[in-house]
Amino acid sequence: MYLEIVTPEATLFSGDVESVAVPGTNGEFQMLNNHAPVVSTLGKGTVKIYGDIKLHKDVAAKFTKGDKDATLLEINSGTVEMKDNKVIVLAD
Repeated sequence: MYLEIVTPEATLFSGDVESVAVPGTNGEFQMLNNHAPVVSTLGKGTVKIYGDIKLHKDVAAKFTKGDKDATLLEINSGTVEMKDNKVIVLAD
């Protein structure tokens, strides 16, 4: 599936991933390939990206490495949309 993470300042990531977990306002949830369409608000927490991803050097410092091949991004709030195997995270 394709993931795009956008902030008011820049697009932090865009590319193919295995899955992504996000901090929904009612709890964390994960999306895999061919997930049902969803739109949700996000709360303060960690976006967890799974898969072999390449980060642009200009934004790599915003991400950290987690366990089990996860790449992590801390956010304060945002929204997420999953549709047609594409996830768009609009984050603050």
